[in-house]
Order: sequence, then structure tokens, then C-alpha cells
Amino acid sequence: MENTNEIAIEITGLHKQFGGTPILKGLSLTLKRGENLVVLGKSGTGKSVLIKCIVRLLDPDSGAMTVLGQDIVGSNEKELNEIRKRIGFLFQSGALYDSMTVRENLEFPLRRIKRDLSKEEINAKIVEVLENVGLPDAIDKMPSELSGGMRKRISLARTIIVDPEIMLYDEPTTGLDPVTSQEISVLINEIQKKYQTASIIITHDIECARTVADRFVMLKDGEVYLDGSLNDFETSTDPFISAFFNQK
Repeated sequence: MENTNEIAIEITGLHKQFGGTPILKGLSLTLKRGENLVVLGKSGTGKSVLIKCIVRLLDPDSGAMTVLGQDIVGSNEKELNEIRKRIGFLFQSGALYDSMTVRENLEFPLRRIKRDLSKEEINAKIVEVLENVGLPDAIDKMPSELSGGMRKRISLARTIIVDPEIMLYDEPTTGLDPVTSQEISVLINEIQKKYQTASIIITHDIECARTVADRFVMLKDGEVYLDGSLNDFETSTDPFISAFFNQK
């Protein structure tokens, strides 16, 4: 039996439908602490729905979900907010506040979640995360002054500044050129090592997947189709896996 202390997320029989159309159909998966899990699948297979259910941005129709030992499905709003403080969510758009400087964007979650920090501690934390994402000089810039890759890095900095135990990445390299995509992929690995995070990475970018994944899950028709290693996917003779994973 697996040690429950090693489990960051455990999902069993997750169902979600929209307007009578089933998206997740009894999906089950486990994320271990300290692990990078890449979730692959065609558009519409429920990848983003899955991670939104994990933080209850969407409520599942049925199924069980345990996050960091807590029952997510049965949690009330107060309990849910406490769990959410331990989870970082990198949205596909980055979701920076355009009217705030980089400094103010980074201060915002700290003041909301780490309310006991002094101004000096907040400033030190901001400098630390900006150095960790390689953008210490961007501290007083506006988001409109940043390139797409820089915005993604600042979004990452804002996510990790509250020391999350779990990271959820929704298409972290979408819209970026290949060089910047690789830089973001390397940064995801650096964050995993530095902060010991357990991460789910939703991506269509196979090179990103190869760089960051400790394990892969392929979704098909709202369920887990294949769960395995890089070698399992690269050597699979299944036409569905080959067509998706071995694209050049």
C-alpha cells in the first residue's frame, strides 16, 4: 500500500459534464509529492477542467479528490481557501494585473496570504523570487513593458512567492517561441528542485513535456488512457500515442 504521506493529490472516479456533454468520465490519478506529472491529450479531453476541479474553480459532478491529505470535494469555503493557499496555479494567460507594476503584482498575493510579514520581509521575498526567475531588474516595470516570455516568468514568480506545495501549470509555454519555451521548461524544473513542489503540467508542447516530466498521463475520452514514463510513451506502438507523442 502506498504511503499516503507521499501523495500530494489523489483523484478517484472524477466526473464532470457541461450542458449534458460528459468531459471527465470517471478519471482517476495520483500525484506524488515532489513529482512533475505532465498531462497530455487532444483539445477537449478535459485537461484544463481537471486542474480547475482540483482547486474547485469548477465543482465536480461526482468523484473523490484528496489534496495534501484534505478532502477537497467535501470542504466548505473556509477550508477550501486554506487549501488553495498551498497551491500555485499558473494560468495560460499569465493573468498579471496590467494596472500594477511587477512589484505590486508580487506584493498582492503576499499581503493576502502571508499577512504576518513585515514590509522588509515582503521586499526581500520579492527580490528573491525575481532572482529565481532571472528578472531582478523588472521589479518596477509595468506588464505592458514585458515580452511574452518575461510576463510568463513574472507570473511564475507571483505563483511561487507564497511557497506553494503544489503547482498547477496550464499550458505554460503557449504562445512562446521555441527558445523561450525551453527556458520556461527549465525554470519549471528549477522551481521543482528549489521549492520541492509537486506539479501537474498541462501542455501540448512535447519538447516541454520531455524536459519537465517525471511521469506522463495521456487523457482520452475523459479518462486516463496511458500512465507511464517517457520511455513508455516513446516506445508505444499504439497509433493514438504515436500520432500525438512522436510528432516532429
